[in-house]
Amino acid sequence: MKQAQLSGSPRVNVGKKDAKALRNAERVPCVLYGAGEQTHFHVKQIDIQKMIFSPDVFQVEIELDGKKTSAIIQELQQHPVTEKIVHVDFLEIMADKPVKIGLPIRLTGSAIGVINGGRLLQVFRRLSCLGLAKDLPEAITLDVSKLRIGHSIRVNSINLPGVTILDPENAVVVSVKMARNAVEEEEEEEGEGEGEGEGEATEGAAEGEKKEESAEA
Repeated sequence: MKQAQLSGSPRVNVGKKDAKALRNAERVPCVLYGAGEQTHFHVKQIDIQKMIFSPDVFQVEIELDGKKTSAIIQELQQHPVTEKIVHVDFLEIMADKPVKIGLPIRLTGSAIGVINGGRLLQVFRRLSCLGLAKDLPEAITLDVSKLRIGHSIRVNSINLPGVTILDPENAVVVSVKMARNAVEEEEEEEGEGEGEGEGEATEGAAEGEKKEESAEA
C-alpha cells in the first residue's frame, strides 16, 4: 500500500456540539480503533481529502501528541450534498494481524477482442482482500492483452501471494463483450484465405475459356 502521513489533535469533548464546531472550522472528527481503547481526534479537512478522493489505498501514519500509529481507513461518512468528509474511522495496523481492505484494480495492455471491435467491461473497480499489511500491494494489476471477445478474467484466476480475495471466486472482474460490427481475428484470417482461393479459381476458368476459343478457331 502507499504511505501517507496525517497529523491530528486529540478531542477533549466527543459530543455532537463539539463535532459540529470542528466541522465549521474545517476539521474532521476521527476515531482510531486498535488493540487498546478508542482514540478520538480531529484532522484538517484538506489533509484527509487528499487520501479519500484518490483511487489509491493508503497506509496512514497518524501522529497524535508525538506518538505515531500506522492505520488504514476503515469507514467514512460524507455529507450527502457537499460530499465533504464528516467523520472517519481508522483501524490500527498490527504486524501479525491481517486487515480487510478494498484494493483498487488497474488494467494494462490492449485486449485483442477490443482491437477486433469488442467492448471492454470492467465489473469490479476494487476487490475486498484480507492479508497482513506487508503483503498487501498498492493495487491489483491485470493484463487484459490476451482477452478475446467472450473471454473474461475471474476472481479465481487472480493470484496474490499471502492475500485472500473475499469476493466470490467465480465473479467476473473484467471481460470483453461482443459489439456491433465486431469480428474475431480468426474469422478475418479465414476470410482472407477464402478470397485467395476464389481468385485462383477465377483465373483458372479464364484460362480454360481462352483455350476453348483457340480450338474453335
